[in-house]
Amino acid sequence: MSNYNSGPWWTPPSSHNSAKYIPLRSAIVLALVVGLIAGTFSAASSGSLFGHSVKFVKSSSTIERPAGSVAEIAQRVLPSVVSIEARSTNGAATGSGFVIDSAGYILTNNHVIAASVTSGGKITVRLNDGTDYAATVVGRDSAYDLAVLKISGAVLKALQVGDSDKVAVGDSVIAIGSPLGLSGTVTLGIISAKNRAVTAGESQGDNSFINALQTDAAINPGNSGGPLVDATGSVIGVNSAIASLGANSTQAGSIGLGFAIPINQARKTAEQLIKDGKATYPVIGVSVDMAHSGDGALVASNTEAVTQGGPADKAGLKAGDLITSFDGRVITSPEELIVAIRSHSVGDKVLVTYLRNKVSKSATLTLTASK
Repeated sequence: MSNYNSGPWWTPPSSHNSAKYIPLRSAIVLALVVGLIAGTFSAASSGSLFGHSVKFVKSSSTIERPAGSVAEIAQRVLPSVVSIEARSTNGAATGSGFVIDSAGYILTNNHVIAASVTSGGKITVRLNDGTDYAATVVGRDSAYDLAVLKISGAVLKALQVGDSDKVAVGDSVIAIGSPLGLSGTVTLGIISAKNRAVTAGESQGDNSFINALQTDAAINPGNSGGPLVDATGSVIGVNSAIASLGANSTQAGSIGLGFAIPINQARKTAEQLIKDGKATYPVIGVSVDMAHSGDGALVASNTEAVTQGGPADKAGLKAGDLITSFDGRVITSPEELIVAIRSHSVGDKVLVTYLRNKVSKSATLTLTASK
């Protein structure tokens, strides 16, 4: 670029004799023309251009929302989905929940309310119409990351519960909840996978392992505890966890990897919580080495790894055995063994395959309740 300054790109008006005079007759004609143009465009703005009326065509058709459409399901399910605020000494946690009994029982995740319960905080449930109710905790269980709340004085309708065992990969699903505090949010997706071993809860101390349904329906912080419903509007899961890209990632929202507790398991736990205020889960009586990185679940090598008199002890399992299959399900990690056990019921008989000194063995166990 040249450093030579030839003056600005615009030209200023000359200060000497710059005015030009217009004859009076020409000025009158010009004024009439300007007035005509202004009148024409003024008319155009009101729907008429040069005498022609402009009319926008309005649609008289009605949008149909037949039974089974996303809109119809949302309208039917939303009144039974709630937002939850659980205050604690460290602030407030928010989540979602849904009505499981018209008497006022609401199912949600334990990690939504855990901090509030331990600090003696207040839990508030907000219905879809914006009405707030104080909630009490009927019972909670960290093993399955589930909790049941109860409110009084509200007219509620329980959601219909489906059968999560019959869910197939590819089935359409809808996630409903309050992500980031935005109540009544509805997202659409499919079942991406089943039987995912997922650790839920806010910390490892919760020890919550779920045999999860995986979905690509957008799930974000605040969706926890909300329902995952199928194409009939029946609940098939409780939205509980989302995958992240890692601790150093700036990705804070959904990346299409959400997980829900199957409703068949959630229903059993909720019934126990309502009846007894607590829940049990099945065990085989072994401690596994969570640091084991190879395939299978390695029974820990310490002397207390196998509970004396427990199911595994009675079946002949020993410390150092590598469990490779549980009830026909291939085990590739300690977490998979835990969720496979917890997906069953107390009293179930299951076949366990394991390796001892590289020799494959099998045994039948009867699951007992945790103590």
